[in-house]
Amino acid sequence: MPQAYRYALYLAPVHAWSDLGRRWLGRCEDTGAALPRAAGADPRQDAWTRAPRRYGLHATLKPPFRLRDGVQPADLDRAARTLAAGRDPFGIPLRRERLRGFLAWCIDDERALRRMNDLAGAAVAGLDALRAPPTAGDLARRDPRSLDPAQRQMLDRWGYPYVFDTFTFHITLTGMLDDAGLAAADAQLQALGTPALQAPMPVRAVSVYVEPAPGADFVVARHYGFDGATRDGAGAHFLQGGAA
Repeated sequence: MPQAYRYALYLAPVHAWSDLGRRWLGRCEDTGAALPRAAGADPRQDAWTRAPRRYGLHATLKPPFRLRDGVQPADLDRAARTLAAGRDPFGIPLRRERLRGFLAWCIDDERALRRMNDLAGAAVAGLDALRAPPTAGDLARRDPRSLDPAQRQMLDRWGYPYVFDTFTFHITLTGMLDDAGLAAADAQLQALGTPALQAPMPVRAVSVYVEPAPGADFVVARHYGFDGATRDGAGAHFLQGGAA
């Protein structure tokens, strides 16, 4: 069984958010295939979306990690099934925001935010025994000197600065942009919006994405429904077993 370089537990957007987000990024996270730009798209869109396109459309629950020595992909598969199984579906109203210099969809409801934070916390803690410790290089890339004390504490304990009390749910839509770029990208996204985006987005599953090799694009390995059903993506061969 091949092993991916890194694994992550993400929330994969669905319905209208998936359709728009994939077209916006120019890539399908399930298949890894490039998607054509819409007629009349701003020529800067490729540059705006270069960073998030590599990760695929998603919201982070458990950030990307390498498997600890002795841990097999099948162990992650079982843990993800256990995490998802039996949870109650819920909806999350979303709004577009400027977040730390990039555009993202964020949750626009306190109750939904609490439920999502609970799910993300369960993912971070529940899968942590599978995570290899970060290397010195991993930590250095997070630029610890730029983090506040709480973020640095999370980095040291969980290998990522934005978890639990420092976590902000978001579905990334652009890379880091200046004010002019943010305004232009925001206007383009506004023009692409549909009435369907006004309804809450259903949350009924979590998903394992994989980075097959260092620097490779992330793809979905498997979606895990709260009802126990699973659905495979292009990276399923990096997890043992098949879809139910």
